[in-house]
Amino acid sequence: MALTNFIPTIWSETLFRELEKNYVAVKLCNRDYEGDIKAYGDTVKITGMGQVSVYDYTRNTDIEAPETLDDTTRTLVINAMKYFNFVIDDVDKAQANVKLMQEAMKNAADALADAADQYIYGLTHTDMVTVPAEAVTSATVTAMVSGLRRRMLANNVKNSTPMYLEIPPEVEEKLILAKVLTDTDNSKALSQGYLGKFMGFEIYVTNNLPRVEIGDVLTPAVGEPEDEDYVPPVLATTEIYTCYARTKRAISFAEQINDTEAYRPELRFGDAVKGLHVYGGKIIYPKEILKLSVTVDEEA
Repeated sequence: MALTNFIPTIWSETLFRELEKNYVAVKLCNRDYEGDIKAYGDTVKITGMGQVSVYDYTRNTDIEAPETLDDTTRTLVINAMKYFNFVIDDVDKAQANVKLMQEAMKNAADALADAADQYIYGLTHTDMVTVPAEAVTSATVTAMVSGLRRRMLANNVKNSTPMYLEIPPEVEEKLILAKVLTDTDNSKALSQGYLGKFMGFEIYVTNNLPRVEIGDVLTPAVGEPEDEDYVPPVLATTEIYTCYARTKRAISFAEQINDTEAYRPELRFGDAVKGLHVYGGKIIYPKEILKLSVTVDEEA
């Protein structure tokens, strides 16, 4: 593709489409405020209203004076910037097929989407509910999902409100072994992380969820040293995986693709493209998001 044929607006739109295909965390956020931002440092004021009281009505009796609803204002700040900058050598371009630039842009979108999803999973709020860690097997994974749903409803999330559950591949395996998922025959949805439905959750799998390894654990020896089948103690680490249950309005996200440009690098013979992705997110309804840490038994 020659630089003379490079139209920034079209390529920015292409990048947006590819980002949408790859998002999981971002896809499950409220995006209503996206049109209000243009650059890094922009802020969006998000105003919400308080609860409305309901009273008993008695005929021929004066009703209560109208209550003044409290409003809450939260600020979403565009505080993240990521960029890409790649070059396709003229020699490679001549020998490759004509879609080389499109493939490079898709790869850029993959990397940007991963970064944005990880940003979402890194958001915190003092009122966000953290569920105590638990061990998950194919026999207990349904109880894990049921417990998350119970906690969401206890936090006054309405039964009719769509709820989403994001899990790592290790927990996905346990759900598949439990044979409880529905709607998993849509190959397009599966390619975008959607697994199916269970317990009122739409379930998505992603490798971008946080995970940590905790200190060395000394496994006990098996048998006595003089035994032929003696197994000595070994040091091992335990990996902690994270799952999120939430509603779509729990987190608001806004993004913009700035300055997608094509150029000829001074010290290279090739076509280069660079682009800037700016975005920000905020937990707006912390009671509608649950963070669960789990360990996974690989053999159960």
